[in-house]
Amino acid sequence: MSEKIYVGVDLGGTTIKVGICDAEGNLKQTYEGPTKAEEGAEAGMERIAQYVRTIVEQSPYEWEQVAGVGAGMAGFLDIPKGFIKFSNNLDWHNVPAKEILEAKLGVPVAINNDANVAALGEAWGGAGRGYANCVCYTLGTGVGGGIIINGKVYEGFGGMAGELGHMAIVPDLEAINCNCGQKGCLETVSSATGIVRMAKDAVERGDRTSLALIEKITAKDVFDAGKAGDEVALRIINRAAYYLGRSMASIAVVVNPQRFIIGGGVSKAGDILFEPIREIFKKYTPEHAQTGVDIVPASLGNDAGVVGAAGLTLR
Repeated sequence: MSEKIYVGVDLGGTTIKVGICDAEGNLKQTYEGPTKAEEGAEAGMERIAQYVRTIVEQSPYEWEQVAGVGAGMAGFLDIPKGFIKFSNNLDWHNVPAKEILEAKLGVPVAINNDANVAALGEAWGGAGRGYANCVCYTLGTGVGGGIIINGKVYEGFGGMAGELGHMAIVPDLEAINCNCGQKGCLETVSSATGIVRMAKDAVERGDRTSLALIEKITAKDVFDAGKAGDEVALRIINRAAYYLGRSMASIAVVVNPQRFIIGGGVSKAGDILFEPIREIFKKYTPEHAQTGVDIVPASLGNDAGVVGAAGLTLR
């Protein structure tokens, strides 16, 4: 068998997920096991190498077909050197991950942050397949992002490109402090956390809303209430969508992507979120920067990270 395969590692605080992709970004097989981050980085690197070898052994492929291994992880990374400076969810410091894994596996290894990797996954094997230039948002507890230019992740100087959630986009009079230390970030209004915060504020103000009947409000509760016609919930959803659309309008005249892809738990809300985003984008984007550009939901779900990681050494 001469077909080359690419192995991706999605390194999480609890679980390490590993996948095999072909050269077209099709996910062929997955495997996962515990991270056991508390055992330290050395044990963690050995566990990653073990899982990579295990998935290949369990697959119909031979080790000689492995063209490369990529790993996506949260934290502060020196991406070109493949160095983990600090991973807060693992509590690992100063780990030469690329060097260690290449020594253990004998194949090229690349690392990147989890948001970039998820974006590459969608671009390569998901909703961005066939699009050379796209921008991906991940709407969850925070707002993550990734920029794909000419089929490759754009990292920028220092690896900070694509931090879409930390665009300071909310006007000062409406802005609140963000966990990053800045004020008025997109993440404060368009993440699940931001949506829940706005809902709680509305309830505390005494606004007439069905959300007042819910003890622990979630973002899904807000979207469900909006779909049922709750005006307060609709106002919150439209505010989150407004700033997402405005951020895309800004990105469109800088990067001019062919497609915006929105993933993460919040994206599952559907048209009640996507339609106002598209309307705002159209309103605030110059005609030539919006022509042929679409805004779509992500398609890979929890597999985006492992698919994107697999593509790091190829793309």
